[in-house]
Amino acid sequence: MVIFILCLAIIVLCGYTAAFGLPGNKEHKGEASHITLGLDLRGGVSVTYHIKDEDFTKEQLNDTIYKLEQRVAIYSTESEVYKEGADNITVDIPGQFDAQAILEELGKPGSLMFVTELDGTETADVETYTVESTGTKYRVWVDGDDIAGAEGKAVTSEKNGAQEYQVALTFNKEGATKFEEATSANLNKSISILYDDQIISSPTVQSVITSGEAVITGQPTMEDANNLASIIRIGSLSLELETISSKVVSAKLGNDAVETSLFAGLVGLIIVMVFMMFMYRIPGVVASIALAFYTILELLVLNGFDLTLTLPGIAGVILSIGMAVDANVIIYARIKEEIGAGRTVDNAIKSGFHKAASAIIDGNVTTIIASVVLYIFGSGPVQGFAMTLGIGIVLSMFTALVISRLLIWVFYGMGFKDKKFYGAQKERKVIDFVGKKMIPIVIAVVCLCLGFGSMIVRSVKGQGAFNYSIEFAGGSSTKAEFEKEYSVDYFNKNIKPDIQKAIGDNEVHGQKDIDGNGYTIKTKLLTDDQTAAMKKVLVETYGAKLEAADADLEVTNISSSVSDKTRENAVIAVIIAVVCMLIYIAVRFRNFRFAFAAVIALLHDIFIVIGFYALSRISVGTTFIACCLTILGYSINATIVIFDRIRENIKAYEGKSFELKEVVNRSITDTLTRSIYTSFTTFVTIGALYVLGVTSIKEFALPIIVGIVAGGFSSVFLTGPIWYLMSKKKYAKKNK
Repeated sequence: MVIFILCLAIIVLCGYTAAFGLPGNKEHKGEASHITLGLDLRGGVSVTYHIKDEDFTKEQLNDTIYKLEQRVAIYSTESEVYKEGADNITVDIPGQFDAQAILEELGKPGSLMFVTELDGTETADVETYTVESTGTKYRVWVDGDDIAGAEGKAVTSEKNGAQEYQVALTFNKEGATKFEEATSANLNKSISILYDDQIISSPTVQSVITSGEAVITGQPTMEDANNLASIIRIGSLSLELETISSKVVSAKLGNDAVETSLFAGLVGLIIVMVFMMFMYRIPGVVASIALAFYTILELLVLNGFDLTLTLPGIAGVILSIGMAVDANVIIYARIKEEIGAGRTVDNAIKSGFHKAASAIIDGNVTTIIASVVLYIFGSGPVQGFAMTLGIGIVLSMFTALVISRLLIWVFYGMGFKDKKFYGAQKERKVIDFVGKKMIPIVIAVVCLCLGFGSMIVRSVKGQGAFNYSIEFAGGSSTKAEFEKEYSVDYFNKNIKPDIQKAIGDNEVHGQKDIDGNGYTIKTKLLTDDQTAAMKKVLVETYGAKLEAADADLEVTNISSSVSDKTRENAVIAVIIAVVCMLIYIAVRFRNFRFAFAAVIALLHDIFIVIGFYALSRISVGTTFIACCLTILGYSINATIVIFDRIRENIKAYEGKSFELKEVVNRSITDTLTRSIYTSFTTFVTIGALYVLGVTSIKEFALPIIVGIVAGGFSSVFLTGPIWYLMSKKKYAKKNK
């Protein structure tokens, strides 16, 4: 009883911290309300730069946008960078509201070069640069394109143990070669850093640098080191930029978006808890307590890691609650099986946790591998998703294997020792999944053909394979200044639907300027007729101001906020993640056929979701990436559980003759309850979001629901039979 009270006290303390902050702390550290929210939920700073270069290529533009994405990622992986108009680039940073501080920290983008003053001995073919204000000519050794990164660091001196501050530089492959030449030619001399026609530093070359890595020492303070590093980073852009505007904007979505999502999450959590207690009795009570603790820990860790939470991120957290039930379901289903087999309750608990551990660990490790690979090789929103996914999986394993184990023994020690408190699994009738394998295979092929067929037909008709969102395809940005102030909630409930009706398209996003009554309204590219229709709504119905009666609204074209490089990184990261998971499964199960069958199931699930996007015409944007990655992490767990049971049952027949078909059928049947229950609990949490959420969250929740159904279907009906088809010859030889 003492341990139980202590556990509850810890949970209550953590819950209090998540709700109100650390007890006695005036700053309310740990409070969930301090979690950084994205542009869609809270708003942030918007900075617009003008490209000073008169002639620039598409490659230079894309490179500049990608590098800016890397710069602003220090504030949030959910920051957006996109081209606006012909020669402007806009940066939107969520959760930041001091525009001037952001500009100072980012630095003023300008041309950056590592130079030495010409002394007349240089050959004619060297690159030179003349500073117009002084007429001084320099030889250019390295420019911004050659720099891969710069970071301020504090180090301890080897000589006297004092704290020293420096800037660590890294060069790309071409830059490393150039810098080696520069340091070789200027050993014990100075190389100046020329930024925007000003010498900002002139460090002395102390040795020839061949590694592509160097440090600039002698910085007076850490702030000086960070400032110099910031200037070098921002100065390595391919294009020279100048700031033309900076403003603070409020959320794209209203307060009701957060409130309804949280309410939906609470409803889903309560339903899952009731379901677990009904199906598993005392273990269900334990699972509910562990689930509440998991949710609290998730909020605390999100706060502690300073992650930016967007609306899809909230959906992901709520979805992870459903997935966190999975480990508990595996354990408690095992306990019921052991009791049904005649074991005592205490032995059943020990055996249940022991036998479930391999499936839980293998399933979660494969997902952790995916999250680590996505974080390393992805960028922008992919990295943010990977971090959230990894945290969720680690916390899920901790609460299931540590907290749940502790609590169930506490309940047992408190007197809940009778089998009636735990239930006993009755003998199951084995279902012939392998014998009926062609039915689900045909269903899968038909569904895939419908999706890809839709993509082909729409492409031929010129409608596009997908309904790409503004984030992927770009669109129009319209500035509107109203005579009176409209809240974001009012905009979303009244103005936004009228605009959608006028232009005949649902993708409309509004951001309100904090100062004044202005709005930035982002839509897909509009025709003249659509622009006129929107103008009529804004001016005649809601009193948007124009300079003259016949004047037009200020409309500019904007590029996609997800750069080509980010999309490319996402695809590469997913491919590498799948390969790594395949290798792990092959090594862990000592059978490449398991890995191959698992990957086929994963591809099936992702392609089903992609096909659904094509059929339903739901907007394909950053939520599309998050959706596919969610299914990637979710689907592999169910497959691993079935494979783990196949491995266990085959091992039980070691040295004996057996029918492989019966083993596979028995394994799928034994885990069928778990597959159904886990799919149900996950379906409930995300289903609550779809029923109760705002429109934008519905468009994210629906494909996830499709993915959950596809994942459950492939795990139960496809993976086992596919593995059987690849393995039956091997085991037929063993049984001769």
